[in-house]
Amino acid sequence: MLSIKSKKNWMNWHHKFHKQFLSDKHFIPLGANLLVAVSGGQDSMALMTLINEIKNQHDWRINVWHGDHQWHQYSSEFANQLEKHCDKSGIPFFCDVANIKEITTEEKARDWRYKKLSMKVEEFLKKENSTNNWYILTGHTSTDNTETFLLNLARGSYFNGLSGIPKQRLLNNKYALRRPILIFSRKETAEICKDMQIPFWEDPTNFDLSIKRNVIRHKVLPYLDEMYPGYTNRINHFIGKMNHYKNEQADLSQLALKSCKDSHGIKREIFNTLGKEAKSTILHTYIKEKYTKQIDSQNIETISLAISSKSSGQINLSNTLKIMWNKNTISLKNF
Repeated sequence: MLSIKSKKNWMNWHHKFHKQFLSDKHFIPLGANLLVAVSGGQDSMALMTLINEIKNQHDWRINVWHGDHQWHQYSSEFANQLEKHCDKSGIPFFCDVANIKEITTEEKARDWRYKKLSMKVEEFLKKENSTNNWYILTGHTSTDNTETFLLNLARGSYFNGLSGIPKQRLLNNKYALRRPILIFSRKETAEICKDMQIPFWEDPTNFDLSIKRNVIRHKVLPYLDEMYPGYTNRINHFIGKMNHYKNEQADLSQLALKSCKDSHGIKREIFNTLGKEAKSTILHTYIKEKYTKQIDSQNIETISLAISSKSSGQINLSNTLKIMWNKNTISLKNF
């Protein structure tokens, strides 16, 4: 097992990383079990190494999970090299191999990863027969946050999409997911790997320009960096403001929805008295109760306009859910 650095040997990276856990002791509490999702790239390798080197300060126990997507010819080799690195570092390593036919898109691959991570935590809990003090960690950076913001903005996302990648959330309403390196940019994780001599394995699919995120990463962001140096900090500052705004809006929207809703749905009599923006907000909040996928602002406005202009009608939201209205009520129905 590699020796763990004493505090006096920490670099500035360690201190900046450690500081966030001191300022928020509930973010990842003392004595937590950690399952770190590691792709093998620079971001997740920086996360894994920093966590491993400050774990004694927090009495954390670390496990690494890797998802082999089989998207390129070197994926199995990368997984093997990562496992050897974890063995050398004394970190338990777990790996799942995907069926390439089932993860044909980024979204499906992400869903597969989160499903496997949740299953691994469930497996640990059953084996230990203990209370859930497990935390899943992913290596998202402030650069990922910027990319997500720009993609969602271009898609016409509603306010939720402009609030960026949350620093913490629940998977399946059960398992704590944390993103501790949102405080670093991708440029900084590259510097961390260089300064701390951390190996990493670059996934060749990261350069595939048929993937929209890669176009943003390799074509758009370099130009923004030339025109407006430090733009990621400013965008992430704005994202933080949007996050606060989103939370405030969510609370207010819930109160507003309760005031115009009964057991049958939204009461048209009250809904019709609202302004255009308020109608869209109420509908978005109501739909999100049953439909978890992102709905862009233009679609919400289209639905709102249809309801306002027609005494009755219906619109399919998915293959299993539709919104219906008559002169008295707006309701959601499963097919």
